[in-house]
Amino acid sequence: MSSDIKAKRRSQRITAEFALPGVMDLNQASTTESPIMHVMAYSEHAYVEQAVRDPAGLIEFLAKWPVTWINIDPVGYGPHAQAFMERLGKLFNLHELELEDIINVHQRAKVEEYEEHIFVVTRMLVNRDTAESEQLSLFLGKSYVLTFREMAADCLDPVRDKIRKSRGRIRAEKSDYLMYAIIDAVVDSYFPLLTKLADRLDNIEEEILEKSEKNTPEDVYEVRRDILSIRKSVWPTREALSTLYRDTNPLVSEATRLYLRDCYDHAVRIIDFVEMYREVASALMELHYTRVSNRLNEVMKVLTIITTLFIGPSFVASLYGMNFNTEKSPLNMPELSWYFGYPLALFLMFTFSMSILMYLYFRGFLGPQRRG
Repeated sequence: MSSDIKAKRRSQRITAEFALPGVMDLNQASTTESPIMHVMAYSEHAYVEQAVRDPAGLIEFLAKWPVTWINIDPVGYGPHAQAFMERLGKLFNLHELELEDIINVHQRAKVEEYEEHIFVVTRMLVNRDTAESEQLSLFLGKSYVLTFREMAADCLDPVRDKIRKSRGRIRAEKSDYLMYAIIDAVVDSYFPLLTKLADRLDNIEEEILEKSEKNTPEDVYEVRRDILSIRKSVWPTREALSTLYRDTNPLVSEATRLYLRDCYDHAVRIIDFVEMYREVASALMELHYTRVSNRLNEVMKVLTIITTLFIGPSFVASLYGMNFNTEKSPLNMPELSWYFGYPLALFLMFTFSMSILMYLYFRGFLGPQRRG
């Protein structure tokens, strides 16, 4: 049997498999404002990459290629988006609740198993400099992977490069391995951001130790916010991966489940790093406030010592500042008329201050603290 006949029969079988009631209306709706579908279809020895707007055009790829990856740009809202999603839902037999989860983003990472496909929701970093994430909705079928992005940017270029250059084993595997590769790329994209957060924490620690931490609270709070965002994204992803590799499903082979378990371990490592960095950030805040409190105590200590040193001179000055008339009584401060009265007052002031200073020094209030 020729390859053309085989392809034709496969196309008819795929069409019958996906063409549920109402699929014949696919060509009737306008597609002028439909999202772009980036299709990467491949086998072990070849691949094709193409942009498609009409969902009906996907049937050819599904019929001809062993694995087809359909990545869909942000769907948005409005009648055109709704019509597009309805047509796509009919083509792949997607439940209306799944379509709602795609449109209404900010879903918690999860895994839902259906008769013909597996629905996975995870959180993907928008870029590697911030903890801002987007929702990635993924459908795994027998011969296809369908992904919906919340934003136009993603972190899946390594997976595309492996398909284009036939690197690794991705072109020799089925669609379940492609699902693993996509989820693994999403999880691994958090590691560079964690490295940057660790460097930021190290810089904040150096600033605190060097007493130049003007913006330390703001910096620490920003790091803590990113850490909590990562934790919020990865924690449910870990649970979803646990479901994927623990539960037996005919769409996921035993070999792929082993890779998913490794991906689960990566998610656990990320959570461990997140918990550690959160503790470090809390410790840095405590260290910052402790150093601020210590510096305030040092300032108060210096001001108290200065005030204490002036107690003696203030007493002498106030004593000789009293209004006594030496002419009325020889006991009314006769030293006021003495030739050395003023040097005596200065000597008393100096003696009082030095006495207090020596007392504070020998009691350990000045200089390094002495150990008893």
